[in-house]
Amino acid sequence: MYVADSRADADPSAGSTTGIAGGTTGIARSTSRVSAAVTPTVFALGAVSLITDVSSEMVTAVLPLYLVTGLGLSPLGFGLLDGIYNGFSALVRLAGGHLADRGGGRHKWIAGIGYGISAACKPLLLLAHTLTPIGLILAADRTGKGLRTAPRDALISLSSTPENRGRAFGVHRAMDTAGALLGPLVAFLILRATVDGYDAVFTVSFCVAVVGVLVLVLFVPGSSSTAAPRTEKAVREKAVRERVVGERAVEEQAVGEKAVGEKTVRPTLRAAFALLARRDLRLITVCALLLGLATVSDSFVYLLLQRRLGVPDRWFALLPVGTAAAFLLLAVPLGRLADRVGRWRVFLGGHGALLLAYALLLASWHGTALPYAVLLLHGAFYAATDGVLMAVASDSVPEQLRSSGLALVQTGQAAARFVCSLGFGAAWTLWGDRTALMASAVALAVCAAFAFTLRPGRSVLEPAP
Repeated sequence: MYVADSRADADPSAGSTTGIAGGTTGIARSTSRVSAAVTPTVFALGAVSLITDVSSEMVTAVLPLYLVTGLGLSPLGFGLLDGIYNGFSALVRLAGGHLADRGGGRHKWIAGIGYGISAACKPLLLLAHTLTPIGLILAADRTGKGLRTAPRDALISLSSTPENRGRAFGVHRAMDTAGALLGPLVAFLILRATVDGYDAVFTVSFCVAVVGVLVLVLFVPGSSSTAAPRTEKAVREKAVRERVVGERAVEEQAVGEKAVGEKTVRPTLRAAFALLARRDLRLITVCALLLGLATVSDSFVYLLLQRRLGVPDRWFALLPVGTAAAFLLLAVPLGRLADRVGRWRVFLGGHGALLLAYALLLASWHGTALPYAVLLLHGAFYAATDGVLMAVASDSVPEQLRSSGLALVQTGQAAARFVCSLGFGAAWTLWGDRTALMASAVALAVCAAFAFTLRPGRSVLEPAP
């Protein structure tokens, strides 16, 4: 899918030491570059995410319309359900990260349990027609997502070299987003081809989710076999990074942790929470939380677009396709850019794109290009933030606590988006959609400016020299 930076081949021996496909001398330079950037584990996890996202986005694409139009929920009621959709994943992310870290080889299986729970929830939507059971099913579905996200991202991080981590996450997110692109299209075709369209969407979604679980079980290796190949340069950089972070940890008296590279670090809950004593990870978590408080749910963005443009119900399921297409096209290039110019800069730039999308929704302009511009900026926001944030956080977390550390950041972000969904739904109900979006735009601008001042250390701001 993409060729690694030529810096990965600066060492004449790099081709034989980092090539993951053949592992022998004499392979082509292009193959060596790809191998240096992305490992088979990343591609396997990307395939799982692609298939799973086809399933989940089929449901996500029709759920807002199903709930608001089909079941007659108010924006406040939908905000409550959407908040549950995000909030429950926040409650279990730390548990999933901790369980994955306790013992070798558990990353894959904890992630597998999460994928399995989410798959099992899809057919239950066929039986639910009121607020309470739908809320419980969505909570269970998000519980599965919460369990799997941190272990999956830890596998990606552990199977990648530090200098290529942004690219690896970019490739995974691009494959993941290909599924997000296909899911709404499949839902749209099903709705047009069937009489009882929503039930058909939920049934097909379940079948696809089962395939994703099978691919995970059969093709994704356990964490014990995901060690990333390293060049001599990467080993030297890792040693310097571990020494610097270790000195920083001693100065800050991080409880339960001696140094990043030491094998004596035990994956306990105390050690996981002690990671927040480290300045870089603490500031990253705080920034993710603040920015999450002003990030309007995707579903609300699509509902706002529908109201602004008068999109017919039958075309609503195609709106997420625009976001997914932009995400797919930009995930890898922005991952590469993050490795080159600094991940934190790209992360904040993504929130700038989201702020522009809000501004377009608030403007009086109603041109035909409006939905394309909004969805392009919306997809650019995800491409610049989703995987990049995990790459940023990975630089500040020891390998033995990688899942737990990433889960801390994800939990803060998910909890903040839960609060935002509730607040936005309430504001829409009380004051109208325009006032609610204006308040969110102002909050996002303030939080982004504040996050810019809370600059984490150079190790996560700048690429390795």
